[in-house]
Amino acid sequence: MLRNQCVALLSLLALAWNSQVSSQTVVEEIPRTAEGTPRLDGIWQALSEANWDIRPHAAGHALLPELGTFTAIHPGLGIVEGGALPYQEWAAARQQENFANRLELDPEGKCFMPGVPRATYMPFPFQILQTPDLVMIAYQYANAVRTIHMNDPGPAPNNSWMGWSVGRWEGDTLVVNVTDMSEQTWFDRAGNFHSEALRVVERYTVLSPNHLLYEATIEDPDVFTRPWSISLPLYRRVEENIELMEFKCVEFVEEKIYGHLRKQSDE
Repeated sequence: MLRNQCVALLSLLALAWNSQVSSQTVVEEIPRTAEGTPRLDGIWQALSEANWDIRPHAAGHALLPELGTFTAIHPGLGIVEGGALPYQEWAAARQQENFANRLELDPEGKCFMPGVPRATYMPFPFQILQTPDLVMIAYQYANAVRTIHMNDPGPAPNNSWMGWSVGRWEGDTLVVNVTDMSEQTWFDRAGNFHSEALRVVERYTVLSPNHLLYEATIEDPDVFTRPWSISLPLYRRVEENIELMEFKCVEFVEEKIYGHLRKQSDE
């Protein structure tokens, strides 16, 4: 009798385990396009403190003491492989100057387009729209948009804020080469910067229907002593009514950028 009960119990446990594994298999199945590539369409967002500083960093005071905890630096573990950035000596000093003067210099504060890779880990969602020939990414911040050409169209016509993106598939990973970016973009609010020689190789790897692994290798021989990499997960926004909202920040920075002109005319 006891033996039969044990056999029955083991059978139930095996059935429950098989059911759980089967359920997980169904949940983890990656949606694909007619061409067989992973379907990336949807709204995604990073959950990271990297926009404050891509390196590991502690919490810090707000730029203006009267703001209290508003705009205080959020602590973060960092997304840079190895933690530190391999700056050339002059560039390390420049980053410190940028940080000290970030209220005035950070391009985010002026509503400039964020560039790559910063657009990916800002605290705003972005939407991916995918076709066999083009992948478009629309960012909520500053209405920034970039097009990834899946068939190489040749050299970029000129430098731009969001760069020139050419992609290809390597298995289930979308690999994107980004070049010809404006040197005015920063990597974060900590003043980490680059030159016009910047080249970024992005990798979007599908981990599950609702998770992407974002990796990027940064190369800029004019600023850094060697290439370096970042990585972080991206999460699909699954709210039933999710959509990109308007964040036309130009009107929020008119006083900051043009106020001195108005004051001069009043004098």
